[in-house]
Amino acid sequence: MNKLLDKRYIDYREKVREFSENVVKPFAITQDEKEEFPVDLALKMGEAGLFGITLPSKYGGQGLDYLSYIIAIEELARVDSSPAATIAAHNSLGITPIYTYGTEEQKAKYLPGLCTGEKLWAFGLTENNAGSDAKGVETEATLEDNHWIINGSKMFITNSCSSIATGITVQAITGLTDGKKELSAILLDRTTEGYSTTPIKGKLMWRAVDNGKLNFENCRVPESNILGKRGEGMKIMLSTLDGGRLSIAAMGLGLAQGAYEMALNYAQKRRQFGKPLAEFQITSFKLAEMAMKIELARNTLYHTCRLKEAGLSFGKEAAMSKLYCSDIAREIAGESLQIHGGFGFLRENHIERFYRDQRLLSIGEGTSEILKMVIGRYLY
Repeated sequence: MNKLLDKRYIDYREKVREFSENVVKPFAITQDEKEEFPVDLALKMGEAGLFGITLPSKYGGQGLDYLSYIIAIEELARVDSSPAATIAAHNSLGITPIYTYGTEEQKAKYLPGLCTGEKLWAFGLTENNAGSDAKGVETEATLEDNHWIINGSKMFITNSCSSIATGITVQAITGLTDGKKELSAILLDRTTEGYSTTPIKGKLMWRAVDNGKLNFENCRVPESNILGKRGEGMKIMLSTLDGGRLSIAAMGLGLAQGAYEMALNYAQKRRQFGKPLAEFQITSFKLAEMAMKIELARNTLYHTCRLKEAGLSFGKEAAMSKLYCSDIAREIAGESLQIHGGFGFLRENHIERFYRDQRLLSIGEGTSEILKMVIGRYLY
């Protein structure tokens, strides 16, 4: 842990860790096997103040800083990535764009209900032909009689299908200028006629996360539902992803921490050739490298959070943090499974789930390949 953190961060970490250990962990394996989104857990996370962590109290938020939010994600992922992903997507992708770019009327309408765990909001960018190529969006919104008529589809959208999924910010084409797409962000309520969702099942990882396929068929929403200004969709998307990358980095860091602790505990108890695995140099070296990489990842991520809080540019550092934390999550989950040996393949051991869950981290919020391109652009 970062020894220079203020006591408020240490106390907050302990609070979220206690919640994660006592409320999340006992049901993590069961929820993964059932492949169901736990609405009851979402409500408990709301009661614990894990929704709207950084929002001001006037909107129902906790009024905490961004590092506190990152610590919360880290501690949840240390136990189970699924609830961490739910909180990360809701805070970074769901409510942050509304708070940052919304009108006061939009904020007052949506934000209070999104801070309790009783309602979730999604962010609709990815489509069958749009992901790393964000401009590949094909969903269209046509302005008719002071209403946007939305047609298209989205894919792999988190917090979109459960009974408490309330709506989505849709990235759509709202026009063409010299053959170039004009992209805008539009708020769309779940109850809008023509809006349908289909849960995605059979996933390798994050099996207790609410992911879905969405379809928009002549969805009619007021013109005032546009978020920010017309044509600002790409700006909103890119700024949202910068913050979202820190959330994914926190998930990687937390997962790595949990996998390391499992490996350390197992290596101290498991005996071979008359002594604990931890006393063999090869195992000791593995554990040392894990601890070193976690320390470097935490310092990098927390530094980036401080840049964001200070209002400084942090795009390059966000990409670096997400890239490195997802890399070490993969490495440490793999080495932890190796130390567990055959027992690591059993679902009764949490490391089996950790090994699967880490795989999305190098894809979501910008693939590792795209992030290297992003970092490269900052260098020259």
